[in-house]
Amino acid sequence: MTFVPVIPESYTHVLAEFESLDPLLSALRLDSSRLKCTSIAVSRKWLALGSSGGGLNLIQKEGWKHRLFLSHREGAISQVACCSHDDDYVAVATSQGLVVVWELNQERRGKPERIHASSEHKGRKVTALCWDTAILRVFVGDHMGKVSAIKLNTSKQAKATATFVMFPVQTITTVDSCVVQLDYLDGRLLISSLTRSFLCDTEREKFWKIGNKERDGEYGACFFPGRCSVGQQPLIYCARPGSRMWEVNFDGEVISTHQFKKLLSSPPLPVITLRSEPQYDHTVGSSQSLSFPKLLHLSEHCVLTWTERGIYIFIPQNVQVLLWSEVKDIQDVAVCKNELFCLHLNGKISHLSLLSVERCVERLLRRGLWNLAARTCCLFQNSVIAGRGRKSLTVDKLEHLKSQLDLTTYSDLISQLEELILKFEPLDSACSSRRSSISSHESFSILDSGIYRIISGRRGSQSDEDSCSLHSQTLSEDERLKEFISHQEEEQPDQCCSSQGNEVTFETDKNDTFLPFSIPLPFRSPSPLVSLQAVKESVSSFVRKTTEKIGTLHTSPDLKVRPEPRGDEQLCEEDVSPVTCPKEEDTEEVKEVSSQPPEEDKFQELKIATAEALTKLQDPLVLFEPKSLRMVLQEWLSLLEKTFAIKDFSGISATGNSSMTSNEDVLLFDESKTGILDEDNEKEKGSLGSEETIDQKACESVNSLREPMDDLFQVYSPCNIANSFRKDLAELTTLCLELNVLTSEIKSTSGHVDYTLQQCSPEILACQFLKKYFFLLDLKRAKESVKLSYTDSPCVWDTFIEGLKEMASSNPTYMAMEEGDLPSRLKLVDDSVPFDSPLLIAYATQLYEKFGESALRSLIKFYPSILPSDVLQLCHHHPAEFLAYLDSLVKSRPEDQRQSFLESLLQPESLRLDWLLLAVSHDAPPSTSTMDDEGNPRPHSHLFSWGYSQLILYLIKLPADFTTKEKMTDICSSSGFWPGYLTLCLELERRREAFTNIVYLNDMSLMEGDSGM
Repeated sequence: MTFVPVIPESYTHVLAEFESLDPLLSALRLDSSRLKCTSIAVSRKWLALGSSGGGLNLIQKEGWKHRLFLSHREGAISQVACCSHDDDYVAVATSQGLVVVWELNQERRGKPERIHASSEHKGRKVTALCWDTAILRVFVGDHMGKVSAIKLNTSKQAKATATFVMFPVQTITTVDSCVVQLDYLDGRLLISSLTRSFLCDTEREKFWKIGNKERDGEYGACFFPGRCSVGQQPLIYCARPGSRMWEVNFDGEVISTHQFKKLLSSPPLPVITLRSEPQYDHTVGSSQSLSFPKLLHLSEHCVLTWTERGIYIFIPQNVQVLLWSEVKDIQDVAVCKNELFCLHLNGKISHLSLLSVERCVERLLRRGLWNLAARTCCLFQNSVIAGRGRKSLTVDKLEHLKSQLDLTTYSDLISQLEELILKFEPLDSACSSRRSSISSHESFSILDSGIYRIISGRRGSQSDEDSCSLHSQTLSEDERLKEFISHQEEEQPDQCCSSQGNEVTFETDKNDTFLPFSIPLPFRSPSPLVSLQAVKESVSSFVRKTTEKIGTLHTSPDLKVRPEPRGDEQLCEEDVSPVTCPKEEDTEEVKEVSSQPPEEDKFQELKIATAEALTKLQDPLVLFEPKSLRMVLQEWLSLLEKTFAIKDFSGISATGNSSMTSNEDVLLFDESKTGILDEDNEKEKGSLGSEETIDQKACESVNSLREPMDDLFQVYSPCNIANSFRKDLAELTTLCLELNVLTSEIKSTSGHVDYTLQQCSPEILACQFLKKYFFLLDLKRAKESVKLSYTDSPCVWDTFIEGLKEMASSNPTYMAMEEGDLPSRLKLVDDSVPFDSPLLIAYATQLYEKFGESALRSLIKFYPSILPSDVLQLCHHHPAEFLAYLDSLVKSRPEDQRQSFLESLLQPESLRLDWLLLAVSHDAPPSTSTMDDEGNPRPHSHLFSWGYSQLILYLIKLPADFTTKEKMTDICSSSGFWPGYLTLCLELERRREAFTNIVYLNDMSLMEGDSGM
């Protein structure tokens, strides 16, 4: 490995790409030859992507969640603009010249609605969109030089008035040539055309030409906001030929001309990216005479532009090139604070960040990208050594970085790092490089209790990387703690204020920018500071859980004073109860009670019955006769119910050290004639009276199927059971669940059979069975049984998952997953939970409840431990999210294996019709667009974009019988999916129908080619 060249000290900033957005485009299906991204815009909240199919995708930047899809029938999206002062509005221009303004209604959680559609520029190419910075007004420019303004009356404003007023479109001006760029600030509209720039005072309707000399070509112009704190007036920068810029005051007068031609002769800086190792060539090139097609204000002091060769960032007030880097084939760029989103000519998108070198290295260290971090340090070692970098990139960090590199592979890189560390040593004489990473920070103090306290004086200030401040070259000593402050402050530049107080709170990288489709792994330092973080989280979790326990004890109805039971009732309970549950004051004797020999005697009858049942099941006359088999299981179940009837067992917590309630609170299963009753529900309904009242309420008490009723779950055995005996019990209990033998005949004291429980619905009985005997079930078989037998009863699945969660809740991994972002939690599951563990689905449920569809897409890595049938149950309330998972799972296989892989998932085969119906029902064009009132195809409606078209085609091309193919044809026809319908017609030899529909579609090219008529 060769030595890394060193970049001059003057370069202190860099462009960095920490993740690829290709998986996002793939998930949005914007990576095909037919459909690609054509326009881009960004705001504090949204990344807006317009497509060639007329769709606008709005992706929430936090977590990269695809939130909204807005469709337009008026052509491809040519321009997009997000409202800078209100994220609830977005403007779109189509290829036909129509301008549509949307109100997203996110605050009211309503549906997005079109609040204005302007045809003022119809038939023209809209080349620029710009929002007013104060009121809801959109400026539009086209290729003929016309500039108009759309004033909006929103639904929010309409509530205060009697009627909704549609304001007319106002024509601002018509300039002499194509509008290249529009910008707006404080009542002034800036228009840049092919020949010159114009300044318009929209309030007083005055216009100025900027400068006297014309130009010929695409040259941009932008406002440069002043700093109100120092009374600085805004400026204007206008691009000029030959790598020049005019600096113009707010009145349109040219102040000076800045020449960057010679400054651009310096070699380009590398983009720090995971795609390749950064390279730097010291060779000085020739001067670059460039034309800048657009100018964008970036961060606080910078202006950005680009050409077909690369990206250029200037500090125009200092006539300085901050950097330029080679990024090829850029079509457009959208910026927000220090973030750049580059749209390339091929429809791909790059997400870059403008960072100081030290901040870039810190982010690389967090992600564990040791090689890239080391190369960046060595490339920019002059900048790292010079002052600013010293404050955050300490010797300890560099030593740790060096220790992570493989000596055999990166020997030269390690040598350079060692030289860099040696250059640090003389200036860091107060602290040796071998010092403790905690003691290296003067702001630590140790309290009398032994707790480490971190003091920070910086509050309410914006991070350096976000502001890109180039004027403050020194930092306070407290900034050495920047690496430990919440990552949220770093990743979200608009949130510049942290929590109040003097103590810094450690947090994991909750908002570490990631894509749910390609998961990067955030850096977890093994330093003592992170150990402190773990201790802090552990203590916080303990305090929280203790508080919850105390609150439960205070409000628990079981601890309220109850009337003393009658003597005969108590005697009856004592006779039937297999295990005596001690009162609170006798908790010290629990172990003795559980280990006494009489317990074996209490299981003796059950052991005999279990052995007899297993013997009978080996008899073919019983095993293959369902009625006899159910009778054997029902007889055995009655004894199991009698043995484990005591409700007190359910009071045992998952960890086994929660105290039991007294026998006075128990309703025995075989004595109450009601089954298990939730006593809290009984009180709420006022059923404190007679047995008749209890009988009437038996089913009602379990009617609320969505309530977890955790206090009834038996996730752990209430007493010691030998392993061999437990296996036999698990075999029979699971068999009862599989064969739907969920209750036995229960006789009352009068000798009559009580059918109270049998009158309840099967799903209620299944839920009760799961809660009572969860600790005896074979969980893998139980899961398959629930999926197969209770497909249409999601409450049974929910109950089963609640049991798994209760069982997993005592696991440190489950508790640790309460915090952190999706990648860190996935890594935790991957590292800590065996792939064959039945609890894996509980962890998956926890992820889904927190992160939604993003978590489902990530579950493909756990296949086949987690199957599509599991995911379908997991998101039964949102079937569209299952489609997203299934689509990602199929696409995770090589293209030549996808069809056979999908066929292997279709067990039973009836699933293919269900999945096909699901796929054509979601992310599909409206039926009115694909067929007329008589159900015939509309012309060219086969060209519409379907969200899951590839999955649908895979499904219909799979081998199937004639009847199934006919049903598929009917589904495609009724939904308007004409490509699939024509394919199936040809396969079924229904050529007349296919030809008729081709005529309706008005596309004779369908008759040609291999798949034609």
